[in-house]
Parts: sequence; C-alpha cells; structure tokens
Amino acid sequence: MKIRVLLRHIFFTGFLLLSLQGFSQEKNREELEQRRLELQEEIKRINSLRTSNLKKEKSILTEVEDLDQQIRTTENLIRVTNQQANLLTREINTNQNKIGELRKELEQLKEDYSKMIRRSYKSKSQQSRIMFLLSSENFLQAYKRLQYMKQYANYRHDQGEEIKIRTEELQKLNQSLAEQKKTKDQLIVENRETRAQLEKSKKEQQGLIAEVRKKEGQFASQLRKKQQEINAIDREIERIIEEAIAANNKAEGSTSRSVFKLTPEAKALAADFEKNKGQLPWPVRTGTVVLRFGTQPHPIVKTATMNSNGVRIATDPDSKARAVFGGTVSEIIAVRGSSLMVMVRHGDYITIYNHLESVDVRKGQQVSLGQDLGDIAINKTDGRTTLYFVMYKNNQKLNPEEWIYQM
Repeated sequence: MKIRVLLRHIFFTGFLLLSLQGFSQEKNREELEQRRLELQEEIKRINSLRTSNLKKEKSILTEVEDLDQQIRTTENLIRVTNQQANLLTREINTNQNKIGELRKELEQLKEDYSKMIRRSYKSKSQQSRIMFLLSSENFLQAYKRLQYMKQYANYRHDQGEEIKIRTEELQKLNQSLAEQKKTKDQLIVENRETRAQLEKSKKEQQGLIAEVRKKEGQFASQLRKKQQEINAIDREIERIIEEAIAANNKAEGSTSRSVFKLTPEAKALAADFEKNKGQLPWPVRTGTVVLRFGTQPHPIVKTATMNSNGVRIATDPDSKARAVFGGTVSEIIAVRGSSLMVMVRHGDYITIYNHLESVDVRKGQQVSLGQDLGDIAINKTDGRTTLYFVMYKNNQKLNPEEWIYQM
C-alpha cells in the first residue's frame, strides 16, 4: 500500500512539474511575442517620425539622434527575435522527445491489442462461450464466468479507446511541431531582413557621424545650450512645486515647503497612484522616448552629456497629451518660449506635461485617466512634436520609466 501511494505521489509531482514548465514556456512565449510586436510598432513610429522630420529643416545632429534611436530599437528587436527562436528550438526538441515516447507507447498498445484480438478470435464462437458458461459447476461459478466475459469485453473496448486517444495525441503533436517549425523559419527570415536593415541604418549613421566629427566643437556648443534650456525649465518646475506645496500647506495650517499635508481623500488618491507603479499608461497615445531620465552621455558627441529630470517623448503631429491617472489640475503655466505646461496632482504625487501649444483643461478641474489635457507643440529647433513629461512625489523627482508601462 505504501509503495502504491508513493508511486502515485511521484506521478503527480512529475505531472505537476511538467504542467508548470509548459505554462512557464507558454507565458514566456506570449511575453516575447508581445514585446516583438511592440518593438516593431516602435520602429514604425521612429521611421514615420524620421520621414516626417526629414521634410523639415533640422540639424544633422538631430538626424543622427533619430537614427541612433532607430538602431538601438532594431537591435532590441533582433535580440527578442533570437530569444523567440531559441525558445521555439527548445520546445521543438521537447515535442520531438514526446513524439518518440508516444510512438513507443502506441506500438506497445497495438501489440498488446493484437495479442488480445488473436486470443479472442480463437474463442470467438458463440457456442464456445455458451459451453464455457454451461460447464460451470454451480450458479456462482457461472455468474463469475459471465462477469469475467463482460470485463474482458470492456477491457478490449478500453484498450481500443486508448489506442485512439494516443493516436490523436500523436497527430496533434505532429501538427504542433510542424507549426512551431514554420514559426521558427518565419522568425529566422524576419531576423535576416531586420539585420539587413540594421546594417543599412548603421552605414547611414556612419556617414552622418563623419559630418558631425568635422564640427564636433560646434555641436557640443549646441548641446550645452540645449542643456541650459532644459536646466532652466527644470528649475522653474521645482520652484512652482515648492510654491504649490507651501500654498497647500498654508491652507492646512502647516509651514512645510517640501511635503504636502494631505487630507484623508488625498492620501487615498496617492495610495491608489502608488499601487499602479509600472502600470501607468503613456502620456501620449503613440510615441518614442528621445531623451531619458537622469544623466547619460550623448550617443554621438562623446564630449557632451545630457541631464533631464523627466523624459522627452517624440510623437505624431497634432497629438495630445493625456493624463496618466485621475487627479486635479493644480497649475497651468506659460513657459518661456511661448509653450504651456499643465501640472496634475494625485495626492502628494505630481505629473507634469510640458511643451503644449494649447490646453483643454482649467486650473482646479478634476481630470480622469486618459483625459486629453492639450495639444503638444512642435519644437522649432528640430521639427519634432515633443512632450516633456516629468513626475514628482512632493519635491522629489521620480524616474517616469519606473512608473509608465514599458517606457
């Protein structure tokens, strides 16, 4: 009895592990496919933005930056496609092993069934069955023999069904294997085409970089000027936030200029906002990040670094900024250079949407998730339609890439 229980436990554990492994592989496959499609869409957006921007007058440096973004995204796509192909290779090998095992099992079942049929044939006549029953010494023995005949017939039926089930499983596995091989072949072809496009983009980039190298000092000066403009906007945002905290706290009887004093409702809103970290929607419907949060070296002008308290997102012309979470419009400010900025409070969290041409909301208005806030302006320097998106908790800046889904 103990051995039987142990065998059942081993069988169940093995089955559970195989099920979990299959579920994990399927989940990984779905995640990789979703990421591949997202990268393809991002490349399409970058190409669309580049095509649109090439029609406008802009610096070589901006062209190189756009091309660098395209190259990095293409390299990510190749990496994800390779991961998909490798995962499919492992799944194909697993399926081939399963097919081998099923074929052996099917052959054994067929052999057992064949022996049983031969035995049955030898004693198949109705007369022999009747004689088998009539030769019983008593009623009880006849009853047992009748039960045995029924069990034997059921066994034949069950074994026939088992062969049918195993045959169907084998057919399904063969079909799955063929589909997996077809998918893998498609990925390999796609990867080959993507690599060819990557090499073409790199050659184009090398030509542009050569032009940049001739005037690197001039471009470094342009980048320093651009950084000064970014710093000025960031300082202005910090000043406005400090004043907003002070004004809020004065009404609540506090003198702090660094931390909001929250009402119970504001605390609940902030808690909801925090629960959605990493899951917030993008502040534009379609776009690509062209300047990331923090300090990073410029991809081309090696002597220059760029620093940003938020992210810059290039998007399609005539696009609108949209709220990433429900809250209250706390400020609408005209920024130097004639663009507008909208600040939305979510308890002690603040999201900022800068570089708007016009706004669709008013100060004090309650806004909902995804609500349009205003039209994004075109950058006169590089021709891009660009949103500068910033996040704070009280007076502490946050990295939007950690809060926005797959930014």
